[in-house]
Amino acid sequence: MKKTLTLLLCVLLVASAALPSFAKDENAPVTIDASWSVLVGESADEYELFAAEKLSGMLSDVFGEDVRIVTSPTGKNISVARVPAESSGLADNGYRIKAGGGGINITGTGVSGVQRGAYRFLEEFCGYRVYTSALTALVHAQSLSVPADTDITYSPAFEYTETDWLSPLDAEYSMANGLNGGMYRDLGSETGGTVDYLGGFCHTFYSLCESGTQGRAHPEQLALHGGERTDAQPCLSNPEVFATALRNVLRILEREHDPDAPLQIVSVSQNDNESFCECADCVAFEKAHGGAHSAPILDFVNRIADEVKAAGYDNVAIDTFAYQYSRQAPEGIVPRGNVIVRLCSIECCFTHPFDNALCSKNRAFMKDLKAWSRICDRLYVWDYAANYWHTFGIFPDFGVIQRDIQIFAENGVKGVYTEGNYYMRYCDTEFGELRAFLISKCLQDPYCDYGGLMDEFCGAYYGEGGRYIVRFIDTVTRFTKLNHVSVGTGISWSMFMDPATAAYCDTLWERAKACATEEQLERIKRSEISWRYWKADAGMLEFAGIFHGRNARIRLHDDIIATGATKAAESAGLTFAEDYMYIPVRYWFGVSLNAFDDFLLKVRRFIIRIAPDFLKE
Repeated sequence: MKKTLTLLLCVLLVASAALPSFAKDENAPVTIDASWSVLVGESADEYELFAAEKLSGMLSDVFGEDVRIVTSPTGKNISVARVPAESSGLADNGYRIKAGGGGINITGTGVSGVQRGAYRFLEEFCGYRVYTSALTALVHAQSLSVPADTDITYSPAFEYTETDWLSPLDAEYSMANGLNGGMYRDLGSETGGTVDYLGGFCHTFYSLCESGTQGRAHPEQLALHGGERTDAQPCLSNPEVFATALRNVLRILEREHDPDAPLQIVSVSQNDNESFCECADCVAFEKAHGGAHSAPILDFVNRIADEVKAAGYDNVAIDTFAYQYSRQAPEGIVPRGNVIVRLCSIECCFTHPFDNALCSKNRAFMKDLKAWSRICDRLYVWDYAANYWHTFGIFPDFGVIQRDIQIFAENGVKGVYTEGNYYMRYCDTEFGELRAFLISKCLQDPYCDYGGLMDEFCGAYYGEGGRYIVRFIDTVTRFTKLNHVSVGTGISWSMFMDPATAAYCDTLWERAKACATEEQLERIKRSEISWRYWKADAGMLEFAGIFHGRNARIRLHDDIIATGATKAAESAGLTFAEDYMYIPVRYWFGVSLNAFDDFLLKVRRFIIRIAPDFLKE
């Protein structure tokens, strides 16, 4: 009897131990291998086929065997389908990745949701990363494991995402990292295409209003500024100016409009100067609307937008600027539903977040951002992420990139263009590829793991030494928080650093170089030029002294030349001053010396004449 009870007890214990294993099986990860297929419907559209082909191709690379596309279920499928936003509960151009029934379902809405869902799947479960146009990562394995409870839902933060640099010009980079602006890339219709500006991207008043030709015969069509007529801006209260601009906008649409595109934009925007019209009619209109210079512009653009809508261009929006003199929102007038206002942050500080109440420049910008957000249904932002006067040097905004993009999302902004070093192919030092990657990822998801992405990128791009590059960036970020930095701040003023900390930064660069491959070493040295450029202008460490920093300046000069650079800044070619080895780098490219530096240079020339050997190091 005891033996029977003991045996029965053992059976019960084994059975009870086995029961949880059935529950675990139900929650076991989904294992995907080369026996799986990518499933689409028999009448799949070009968007679904693009997503399916991307999955099939990348999974084939992962497994080293072909993964087929099928139109009938095989039992082991990753299904791809486009669904209506209204019935799916997904946002327009959003997606969902869900494990269920032993398979994976990727659904998406709009013209790009399902494709972006496919890329997200590859990123999450295949380790697919496009760090630069020439540097990607992908897992190679016999199988992949997808958690059984996988349920990823995504809603785009912005309808329009744009940045420039270098790699973002590449189509695959743009798809993998969520960029859809049409200024710098060409994406086929099967990818969901791009949001395109027709006729011109910005500062279009001169061409649309024909100021150069009309003004000679009709000076009253030109802005009255400072008591004189100027073709720098048009007079927006003049009815002939409106008629000319409207005619040209409609001509652009007749020539370039795509009725099948989800959104196309025509920019009707002020020229890049502050010669706004001060005629009696324009001034009276401004006074009637809160004294804002933006009022005549917005009224002008609203009337253009009304005519464009009346002409049947339902997928077209008219874009204008809130820029410099027009940044303040008007009172008593609001943008039409088919008007985009692009608010520009060019006057801002880029070492403090826009919502830092202690930063006066950014406090004023936030006031304007909130004012426009209250009245504009389609607010865009033109942001900045480079020093256009000293592009070789560090632009220390890494501490605010993510927070500023979050601020845009939280204030109802629908589109963001982060202008960076768009001439990077002619001036590639600093951290252009890192910055482009982080900006793109934040535009894709403002609340992404920013620090993790920086670590990941630096490890892939700079190698083992990437961790030292991250420490350097963290150090620079701490020191720049003490200062205000604009898009044209003198390079040595971008941060204040003591010699001991500068020496520590030097050791970080040396450690990074010590564990790099040949290819990684070239990237590290290229980025290090931005640090050396700052030291040279600040007269720090090996660059200390107008005389005894000579050799270090010569080496920096030669290394800049070796990068293949042909530009030093947005509006400066690579023409070095004759005495570059004796002057701060801010004077290297034709900028006039201040009185003190000019005096030191004259002393140097005098010493050369009487004792040339004194200057040798």
